[in-house]
Amino acid sequence: MAGIGGERNRAGNQRAGMFNCCRAAVPHMRARGGGWIVNISSLSSTGPFANGAAYCASKAALVGLTKAVARDFIRSGVRANAICPGTIQSPSLDERIAALAEMNKTSVEAARQAFIDRQPMGRIGTAEEVALLATYLASDESAYTVGSDLMIDGGMGNL
Repeated sequence: MAGIGGERNRAGNQRAGMFNCCRAAVPHMRARGGGWIVNISSLSSTGPFANGAAYCASKAALVGLTKAVARDFIRSGVRANAICPGTIQSPSLDERIAALAEMNKTSVEAARQAFIDRQPMGRIGTAEEVALLATYLASDESAYTVGSDLMIDGGMGNL
């Protein structure tokens, strides 16, 4: 499996870190009558990409953890949900685009346009859009939203 070795420790640390964070937070939430957990997963939790076995598995595991926490503690007032972003403008995306441009011996602009062209909405999402969804999930307006993995991907996972 190409790519699995370099990602193994990072993916394992990510899963353990989120588990430990939930394990530490849930008792305090239960003691005060409830709370909310918003985990950030990835669109990759629902479908793999080349050389991304460890990353995709870790993101799917995070969705599973989120659903399990929601199921186990909903009667205690603890709501857990996962946000699964698609392609979002970030420094990490800029690094991937630069690497793709170098690998394909093309310009960064052409590599960025290739990312944009494969998006059903014809654009890349923003961190602000993800933050708005997180804000909603952390509000009383989302009181009936529990154990969900919400895609914010411009239609990439569904179209």
